[in-house]
Amino acid sequence: MAKVEVVNWSKKKVGDMELNPVVFEAPVRKDILYDVVKWQLACRRRGTHKVKTRAEVSGGGKKPFKQKGTGNARQGSSRSPLMESGGVSFGPTPRDYSYTLPKKVKQMGLRSALSLLLKEGRLFIVEDMASEKGKTKELAQRLRNFGVEKTVLVAGQKDDMFSRAARNLPKVRYYLTEGLNVYDLLKFDNAVITSDAIDKIVVRCGVRN
Repeated sequence: MAKVEVVNWSKKKVGDMELNPVVFEAPVRKDILYDVVKWQLACRRRGTHKVKTRAEVSGGGKKPFKQKGTGNARQGSSRSPLMESGGVSFGPTPRDYSYTLPKKVKQMGLRSALSLLLKEGRLFIVEDMASEKGKTKELAQRLRNFGVEKTVLVAGQKDDMFSRAARNLPKVRYYLTEGLNVYDLLKFDNAVITSDAIDKIVVRCGVRN
């Protein structure tokens, strides 16, 4: 098992923890990471794009100009896609881009992302995530002192004050273990996880202790 240090926010060692090698020392599968990120981004798409067809644009009750003698191609409606301000043929319509990804693939992607961060020294275990006043300035200073800026924070138990302090930091994402995802782990530079969240993450990755 991988043995890592548990530190406080001053980055002083307060203990040790053994991490499950199935989750934190798994092979880094780039193909799986690609599949999971692609699935996440597809599910986030709103799919509200829309253009008007010839049945939806205004006008068109009258023939635009006479059939012969103008030198132009004959037209029967100003709503034709061939006319300026006419409808659009085969344009985008609202649709759902989401699709189903096997649960085991999602779990494998999470294991690969966590293993990659640990391997590169970008995963840290802290003893707690708590804030007395819920001030964004205080949390930003705490993260700078810790040596991270663009980071994912993962806690086992929600602290409302800490959540309030984190939500205004554009380069920080604060989640409980249920919200941990591959896209953010890869997008942000570091991951800071509380010690009480580790067992829950292991279960989320499909491994029973």
